[in-house]
Amino acid sequence: MNLETNFDKDKLPYRSCVGIALFNKHGHVFVGERIDAPGGWQMPQGGIDENEDILAAAHRELAEETGVLHAQIIKVAPDKLRYDVPIDLSMKHWGGQYRGQEQTWVAMRFMGEDNAIKLDLHLPQEFDRWQWVSLKDTISLVVPFKQEIYRQVYNLFKDIGPVKVQESRY
Repeated sequence: MNLETNFDKDKLPYRSCVGIALFNKHGHVFVGERIDAPGGWQMPQGGIDENEDILAAAHRELAEETGVLHAQIIKVAPDKLRYDVPIDLSMKHWGGQYRGQEQTWVAMRFMGEDNAIKLDLHLPQEFDRWQWVSLKDTISLVVPFKQEIYRQVYNLFKDIGPVKVQESRY
């Protein structure tokens, strides 16, 4: 069956979603490699439940995908960002209900130790590997249809750097 002949993606809505740029104390961000797409890296993201606010969704998705329970909000993007997904992915993940995602991006600070990151606490598991990378490097790590969004996320959060240690006066 040719999906394109029976599927008018342009008439579909966008799925409401949150994306999380989780920064460590060195100013790098978390990316995970998707279990269902080897070589496909991304920052945590996911749908917003009915009547759930953006920050609650960000904390929930972060916990589900990374096991991180404690992270501070640094910044919330003022505007939503949209991207379309290929037809086959819309069918696979959402039964063809959405043309793509409309995301609110949230920058968060992780101050814990790396051993607090647990990818298998929630099923189905999203990622099978993870790493810390520069925010700019995320652009080349993601699948091509997300690269423009990641450029915009970079521009939104590029001013976030490492944690500054305050010097003691004593």
